[in-house]
Amino acid sequence: MSQVNILLRCYYETLYELLEEKKNILINRIRAVLGEQLKAGCYENFNRETFDAYWEACMAFIEERIETYNPIGIQYMYGGDRRDEAFKMELQLDWFDSRKEFQNLVEAARIKADYMTSDDDLREKARELIQEAGAFPDKSIIAGYRAKPELKKLPDYVVALIIEENIRESENDEQPE
Repeated sequence: MSQVNILLRCYYETLYELLEEKKNILINRIRAVLGEQLKAGCYENFNRETFDAYWEACMAFIEERIETYNPIGIQYMYGGDRRDEAFKMELQLDWFDSRKEFQNLVEAARIKADYMTSDDDLREKARELIQEAGAFPDKSIIAGYRAKPELKKLPDYVVALIIEENIRESENDEQPE
């Protein structure tokens, strides 16, 4: 396995640990961010029942996104021969195009891997990669929604916003004062 692949696996594992640790914070932010985005998008006729349905969708997406990074399951998603096939299928199912973002993530990992001097650097480089690249595919989700806002895209968008917000706050938590 190449240093780039090792770093990418550590990136996903570190994301999983971070988001699993902060899951309650993520969940608690959903109502507020969903409400803000509904107002910002001028979506009308949103009764309590409809709001609750979108809130539940966001909750499911949080769980799904965290499990996407689970190191136990990550090998099935991004490893081996099935990676290309799974990636093509995902592109057909998703309303956003994440190919460029994935290429940028791999390129950033390649650059960081070139500067890893030991296995001890691995976690540090993975955290740096998360801070620089965010949580794949959040940038694609955010850009796709902003380019063409639609109500059906809102749960993915809200979850991406919350995850990215949390990553930025985690970066500030680690900074020495």
